Amino acid sequence: MSENKKQVRIGMIGYKFMGKAHSQAYRNLPFFFDTDVEPVLQAISGRNKEEVKKAAKKMGWASYETDWRRLIERDDIDVIDIVAPNSTHFEMAIAAAEAGKHVICEKPLSMNIEQAKRMYEAVQKNGVVHMICHNYRFAPAVQFAKKLIDEGRLGEIRHIRGTYLQEALIDPNLPISWRSKKEITGYGVLGDIGSHSLDLARFLVGEFHELVSIMETFVNERPVNESDINVLESERVMGDVNVDDASLVLARFENGALGTFEATKFAGGNMNGNRFEINGEKGSVRWDLENMNNLEVYFTDDEPGLRGFRTINCTEEYHPYADAYWPVAHIIGYEHTFINLMFEFMIGIVTGVSPKPNFEDGLRNQVVLESIEKSALQKSWVNVSEITSKSFQLHLV
Repeated sequence: MSENKKQVRIGMIGYKFMGKAHSQAYRNLPFFFDTDVEPVLQAISGRNKEEVKKAAKKMGWASYETDWRRLIERDDIDVIDIVAPNSTHFEMAIAAAEAGKHVICEKPLSMNIEQAKRMYEAVQKNGVVHMICHNYRFAPAVQFAKKLIDEGRLGEIRHIRGTYLQEALIDPNLPISWRSKKEITGYGVLGDIGSHSLDLARFLVGEFHELVSIMETFVNERPVNESDINVLESERVMGDVNVDDASLVLARFENGALGTFEATKFAGGNMNGNRFEINGEKGSVRWDLENMNNLEVYFTDDEPGLRGFRTINCTEEYHPYADAYWPVAHIIGYEHTFINLMFEFMIGIVTGVSPKPNFEDGLRNQVVLESIEKSALQKSWVNVSEITSKSFQLHLV
């Protein structure tokens, strides 16, 4: 620990996939970025004592708790990082804010608009710094796309096409997980991966105005555990899948742009296909997570005969965050999106200003998610702008 830097002591609730990603980001952040503060992996929390103890040792945490409430009560914790299932976010985030802890939370922010609204109110009322972990905003190529759009290089935006395609649920014998149970996850594929596409759209294009959607569940029940796969089909214990396996959205943005979005885990051949294409009056950009360092760019005023997308490897000092890492074209990976996000979070703690995306974005994203579900159920268009306006009638006194 550098002597001249203030310690920011992290307490993390949860320790699996996202716990690993967040832990690695905290550990590597000081290696790549200079800040006035330095994160300390103070304590981790999980219900299974042996598993959380093992995770704490492996990931470099100084201590562990088996009750997340104890983590929030500790005086040696400055930040609560929530990487637990979606149904737990609401209670944990509000308790952390009321204890005066800064909060960073995995997406989606909560189970519904009302919970998200109360979470936003809590962090505002208690004056703590807050973020929601939409890490894909922090790929240098995505940030460069944002820069080109903000500079007007693409002109007025006409279209965005966002897809998040995986094949993870194709096998009907795959055991059911918490992500397939509405009471724990809130939304299925829509909230799990589709929410990333929606957040990128808000970041790059603007706020949603109205939308219409369809949602589908292809496999309505799955074995409740792995052992059920190996028994006779007639003897298996099956659990109901009560969330979506796929969602399709047609949208109009407040600035007039049109958008289409697809999220599914039934797209064979797609391991992690998070992609977008944005078309403007002067040019276009497109990006693919599986080739995340590259941004494809096209300008309409290119010389005839040479028109078409060019590939920009966003690893030069001109590209956001790139100068913190390696020489040109020495590419970075998925984990670095979290490092970049945590860098902004540390700056927020220094300045007292919550970086984006924060709980305000989380609430706005929740409105879009709930609007999509409402539209699919009603089989009609939903006015997102109107619901957003009502949702931000906050009561902070």
